[in-house]
Amino acid sequence: MERVTERRFGSAEAKNRSLLLDAAEAIMLESGYAAVTSRKVAQAAGLKPQLVHYYFRTMDEMFLEMFRRRADQGLDQQRALLESPQPLWALWQFSIDPSVAQFTTELLALANHRKELRAEIARYSEQLREQAQEAIAKLLPTYGVTSAELPAEVLIVVITSVSRLVMMEKWLGFEKGHRETFEFIEQYLHKLEGEPLQHHVIASIGYP
Repeated sequence: MERVTERRFGSAEAKNRSLLLDAAEAIMLESGYAAVTSRKVAQAAGLKPQLVHYYFRTMDEMFLEMFRRRADQGLDQQRALLESPQPLWALWQFSIDPSVAQFTTELLALANHRKELRAEIARYSEQLREQAQEAIAKLLPTYGVTSAELPAEVLIVVITSVSRLVMMEKWLGFEKGHRETFEFIEQYLHKLEGEPLQHHVIASIGYP
């Protein structure tokens, strides 16, 4: 399938396309991916319904481009986090941001029924994981942590995946062990990087 991002759009068209993607993402975060329809997206974007299929031939194509846009931003953002003074805290606080976790959870649920989206998520996830593992493998020895004590690939999976499980279980109404898990991870991060310099965000996900 031809990627929409490879087509040439004028400035007005590019703006409309961004408005549609913004609207689709907002609807998905508020009501779930099943609520994202061409009519609702057009209405939320303030555009005519027919424009949805002018820019995106199918809703699947829209979901793909919505993910690709976020994923491209995610690669750049993670690179910046890994270069921050406290990269482990930065990654952890980013991963437990409710909007980030919710976006990921919704896209994964949608990908269960769409092979192309599932393959795209896997491709970007691998890039993100490799980028983080390489940086953390270099970082841990400076903290006095050996690869035998804590492999970088294990740490990055814990830091970036716990939030996904927590969001899924909170949606199911099950929260046993969540607070304890968060506290355990943060105690270890305190040991490695001290008190976080940035705003503490656990309260926003429900674990003050």
